[in-house]
This record gives sequence, C-alpha cells and structure tokens, in this order.
Amino acid sequence: MNDRSSTEVGGSRWRRSIRFVPLDRSPPNGRDERSGDRGSATVMAAGGIAAVMIVMFWLLSFTAAVVTRHRAESAADLAALAAAATAVAGEGAACAEARWVAEQMDVMVRSCRLSDWDALVEVVTAPSGALGSFGEATARARAGPVERASWRPFNGRR
Repeated sequence: MNDRSSTEVGGSRWRRSIRFVPLDRSPPNGRDERSGDRGSATVMAAGGIAAVMIVMFWLLSFTAAVVTRHRAESAADLAALAAAATAVAGEGAACAEARWVAEQMDVMVRSCRLSDWDALVEVVTAPSGALGSFGEATARARAGPVERASWRPFNGRR
C-alpha cells in the first residue's frame, strides 16, 4: 500500500500523508510513578460492589420476611372469617372451611377452634426459596358476631 493517498474534496485534489508512529509509553527514567498504586482502585471498586451486594441481600431478606408476615396475617383473617361463616354447622365443618381457605393461600393451619360463636384460627407459613431457613411467620385471627351492646347502625357520620 502506498504511503500517500489522494482524495478529491470539493472538486480539488488534496494529498495527505499517513504515517504510523508507535508510541513509547515507558517512563523516561525507567521507573513508573504509579507503581505503588497499581490495582488499588480495582480493589476498592470490588469492595464497594461487595458492600452493595451485602446491603441488597439484607434488604431482600427483610422484604421477604415482611411479605411472608403479611401473607400469614391475611390468610389467618380470611380463614377465621370462613370458619365464622360456617360456625352454625359445628366446629368440624368450620375448621375444615378454614383449612381449605388456608391451603388456597399456601399456608398451614396450626390450630382452629370455636369459642361460642367466635372462630379462633392460627396459621403458619415460611418464606419461599432459600429464605425458608430463616424461620416461620405465625399469625392469629378471631372472627365472629358483633356484640349487640357495641353495635350501632352506620348512618354516614361518626
């Protein structure tokens, strides 16, 4: 290939010279001024990334625990309402209904009983996946008829 090439720009001919000069990046006195700091930024960046990853894992674990607790509370509430709704059929039927609701919400009923017309339900669940080893979330709920003395009709005002 020729060292020189010609290009036509705007109707006239221009000549340009192409030269490749290798760059010498070695220090003039043979010593590198940065030799004491070589790689320190990489180590600091890796440490920063590790710290961010640890904080993210902690936040995700905390979030999973909160979601699991809320799921257990919701399941206990709904299971107690289902048991209270079928309390007239007896404790066996009421607790069977509570267990069915709990199974649909992917939790387990630990205890269920009727006290007069009140349904008392306790459920337990664990976080899914690898976070399951952190323990269980337990929730209790009570549902039943409202006492007549504390009941008053709602008229739109408090």
